Amino acid sequence: MKISFAKPGLPETGALVVFGRKDGALEGTAAELEERTGGALSRAMAASRYDGSRGDVVEILAPGGLDASRVLLVGIGTPAELTPVEIEKIGGRIAARLLSSGEAKVTVALDPFAGGPVDAGTAAVAIATGLKLRSYRFDKYRTKEPAKKKPSLTEAVVMTDAHEGAAERFEERKAAIAGVFLTRDLTSEPPNVIYPESFAEEIKQLATDGVDVEVLGEAEMKKLGMNALLAVGQGSAHESQLVVMRWFGAGGETQPLAFVGKGVTFDTGGISLKPSEGMDQMKWDMGGAGIVTGLMRALARRKAKVDAVGVVGLVENMPSGRAQRPGDVVRSMSGQTIEVLNTDAEGRLVLADALWYTQDRFKPALMIDLATLTGAMIVSLGHEYAGFFTDDETVAGRLGECGAATGDKVWRMPLDKAYDKLIDTPTADVKNIGGKWAGSITAAQFLKRFTNDVPWAHIDVAGVVWSEKDGDLYEKGATGFGVRLLDCFTRNYESDPA
Repeated sequence: MKISFAKPGLPETGALVVFGRKDGALEGTAAELEERTGGALSRAMAASRYDGSRGDVVEILAPGGLDASRVLLVGIGTPAELTPVEIEKIGGRIAARLLSSGEAKVTVALDPFAGGPVDAGTAAVAIATGLKLRSYRFDKYRTKEPAKKKPSLTEAVVMTDAHEGAAERFEERKAAIAGVFLTRDLTSEPPNVIYPESFAEEIKQLATDGVDVEVLGEAEMKKLGMNALLAVGQGSAHESQLVVMRWFGAGGETQPLAFVGKGVTFDTGGISLKPSEGMDQMKWDMGGAGIVTGLMRALARRKAKVDAVGVVGLVENMPSGRAQRPGDVVRSMSGQTIEVLNTDAEGRLVLADALWYTQDRFKPALMIDLATLTGAMIVSLGHEYAGFFTDDETVAGRLGECGAATGDKVWRMPLDKAYDKLIDTPTADVKNIGGKWAGSITAAQFLKRFTNDVPWAHIDVAGVVWSEKDGDLYEKGATGFGVRLLDCFTRNYESDPA
């Protein structure tokens, strides 16, 4: 969808969106339309259950006295309660309403936002962001979709007195959106299309954005002692990969920020086989790696003034005569031995070596790993928040602030040595499951053993990378969660590394 900004005025074609408050007052463009159409908006409001609450919509087709083909009156509730995140959601709802309506163009008039805490320029950028994010569809395999269901909306114009400044700010915002779209693409692809080698090939395309990409195959990882990661993929016909992405936005002379992603391109559970119901969804078990890849594109496209490294461990967890078994003991790159009691707790094995490799080679200022790690996190937080773990109060505060600012909501979970007893074992240094209790916490305690005390946070995104229903900013499927969260985190770090 092409998005532009313009000064206020009535459009000559397409759909027009105006806004109404909870108190029913019509102002600015809405008031002008009310007068020009002889009270059509008031009559439509009275004939429906519209009351101006946030998200309420009244639609008038072919309104008399206007060139626009339809008018949407969208409720914003009370302007004083609006935030940029809520305004983005309003933009997303507009896109969802019109995407397949037959309209090619929509013009959005923003004047009713005046009087709230969000300035006109910020509101315009937020509306545009919502429109753009919700316009995404992964439909490359829908070869017989009826024409009337295909998207028709290709252009949006946001009218505001602050149009010039908004246009400049949105240009920078588009970098993060590009990262979100890449993450959604990767997460949506079927497992016969995205597997470790093909995922690595997709990442190589980041070189066109200025990202340095290096791929390690199984031979290189074996020399490094990455036996935990390799054990996960040994049952697959596909070769495991470790991909390193580097962005030298600060000249490559500083300690980088490091982002590490779990990339299990398909997870059968291995010998500890998952139930067949829902196994098809395990194509998105590479969601953490997808987020890291999208983030690196976002940083590169906005020319972030920070040195950053992204490391993703790409494996396929399959059962075969070569697959690892429950009861196996593997020696990780760190030298620590791991007793594998459940081959479906494989993501932490991948991250154990990826984290150790990252801190050992790059000496980062901090590390953040992302993984669809535990079903227990979904039990704890559902599909609204990602849970995160860290001992670093500064990192915790910044993640929380960016979660609120971007709508990629996160909730801090506890770390405590008391949980270590659940993953202790007499057979090896640590076992890869902790039993039925505190599953997400014991997974985090496991990972912490492979950070070598580098400042670190673990974000469990199991419940938020994929949605079984449409959201305000995404269609059913891959959400792209996490890219904007970490882009915000990195942006704040650029301005204040302390």
